Amino acid sequence: MAGRGTPATALLDKQKVAYTLHAYEHDPRHESYGLEAAEALGVPPERVFKTLVADVDGKLVVGVVPVTGQLDLKALAAAVGGKKARMADVAAAERATGYVAGGISPLGQKKRLPLVLDASAEALDTIHCSAGRRGLEVEIAPKDLVRLTQAVVAPISA
Repeated sequence: MAGRGTPATALLDKQKVAYTLHAYEHDPRHESYGLEAAEALGVPPERVFKTLVADVDGKLVVGVVPVTGQLDLKALAAAVGGKKARMADVAAAERATGYVAGGISPLGQKKRLPLVLDASAEALDTIHCSAGRRGLEVEIAPKDLVRLTQAVVAPISA
């Protein structure tokens, strides 16, 4: 897709990973980026995952959870051997990942952050997550996401 490349899709192409790109018209008035993606693409919301950045004991960590759930900060901290977690400052998350909020992809981040994928993804053939831009989703096998990001898989969705 010419003109739609992002660091996330560049990484997938470089690693020769199978994926499907899905674009939709982003509505800035929508309350939830993830639910908007599910509705626009006609995908069950439990297959659409959001990428959230948290601060665990002073270090940024990425949690990837279904848009139908919330990030369990205690579970995220435990998954990376930490004690305390809170949502990261938006500016810090954008600086570290190189993406804007609402378009943060778990792939191709500027600074590779530790990543935890919610265990519910393992039951799915493919999941949808941000491709690095609002209105652009990548459909990928969870095992490929884990391999490319060296993710820990743990139950982190509440």
